[in-house]
Amino acid sequence: MCSPYMYPSKVDMYDVIGVGIGPFNLGLAALTEEIEDLNAVFFDQKPCFEWHGGLLIEDTTLQVPFLADTVTMANPTSRYSYLNYLHEHERLYKFYFLERFHIPRREYNHYCQWVCKQLTTCSFGKRITNIEWQVDRDKLAGYEDNNEGYFKVETTDIQSRAIHYYYSRHLVFGIGSVPYLPDCFSAQSSDDVFHSAEFLDKRERLRQAESITVVGSGQSAAEVFLELLKGQQTYHYRLDWFTRSKGFFPMEYSKLGLEHFSPDYTNYFFRLSQDQKDQLIPKQDLLYKGISETTISDIYDVLYEHSVGGENPPVRLQTKTEVADVKEIQTEDRRNYQLICNQWEQGQPFTHESEVVIAATGYQHPIPGFLSNLSSLIKWDENGRYQVSKNYELQLTKEIPNKIFIQNGEMHTHGVGAPDLGLGCYRNSVIINELMNKEIYPVHKRNVFQQFGVE
Repeated sequence: MCSPYMYPSKVDMYDVIGVGIGPFNLGLAALTEEIEDLNAVFFDQKPCFEWHGGLLIEDTTLQVPFLADTVTMANPTSRYSYLNYLHEHERLYKFYFLERFHIPRREYNHYCQWVCKQLTTCSFGKRITNIEWQVDRDKLAGYEDNNEGYFKVETTDIQSRAIHYYYSRHLVFGIGSVPYLPDCFSAQSSDDVFHSAEFLDKRERLRQAESITVVGSGQSAAEVFLELLKGQQTYHYRLDWFTRSKGFFPMEYSKLGLEHFSPDYTNYFFRLSQDQKDQLIPKQDLLYKGISETTISDIYDVLYEHSVGGENPPVRLQTKTEVADVKEIQTEDRRNYQLICNQWEQGQPFTHESEVVIAATGYQHPIPGFLSNLSSLIKWDENGRYQVSKNYELQLTKEIPNKIFIQNGEMHTHGVGAPDLGLGCYRNSVIINELMNKEIYPVHKRNVFQQFGVE
């Protein structure tokens, strides 16, 4: 857990408060730690840092190089770098001989926890329950610029339920995404029907099942299926995988294709009209929603191994299949679920029964409830999304000196790189330079070989 921080003596007033401590706001905390003129604090309701804990499956790796840590792409000399983490843990030679660019996901999580332990600005176990913008000269008497307005942030301690108020000139939202369950799955949500984000938490239940069905098309679905496939000969369940995608296709990972996750492409995408952006993003699925070629290869290898000697294990992989509904079916000795499916290319409906259903159905970015009192201050587009400036600042309905920035909630305005760890340092550099009103971390204009538009 991160170290506690000291409160200011007069009032809990900060230059910036970060809401949420995922990799992006953790990077912001690390990059601001050494800026003497910036007083920051970051809150998260979790008891400690954990990055997709239910999917920290052994042998899974990040899909980006280790350079996409919390600080390196902005400040390679930072003591919070992944390489320094290895040095501090006496693992540099081991990593050197490993010769891998993509690191274990479990180690990335441990690295982020290591960063947290060194920072004085991260506070876990505190839920943000309300945020208001106001001017209160009496409350902030003694501060030179107390007439500029501020954000009043209400927090509730998860354990003690104590309420505390903090005040900040600026905010950075890094609340991330939450697992998304379509209505047909959420209506049956239980120990037997659940999101893939809970996979490791449900492992013992899965080992007792007679049949398991995975529904989904991305990397999480593939990793869950592969882990279940590896254990099938030990636990003897039937295993099915349905995806509505056209095939089990690899994610785009060519070197020029990866340049879409660069500041250059982000700037190009931002200049497009919103209509163009909304039409383009659904066509870029394989840039960020596909399956890694390595995972596909590993799945095939296990399938091949299990078929040696004419063996025919109960496994089915089926594409172009939509699940329209899920219904509970009670039998004499156990409870099953019936999936109402449709093979959309054939136009062929069918039903399928399974004891356990894992929905690898992605994530969404809901508008948090604590924004209710800021809703009228924030500009929304016609689809109820944040309107975001090029510098990752939310557009507001009135001109005030106080800014609100967004982390990984701006794909609709900045493109597919929004959730990519490799662009976290770039975005944080932009945000820090805006907060300080000067260049603290250089932001380079040309970073890739190709040119995305006509200049």
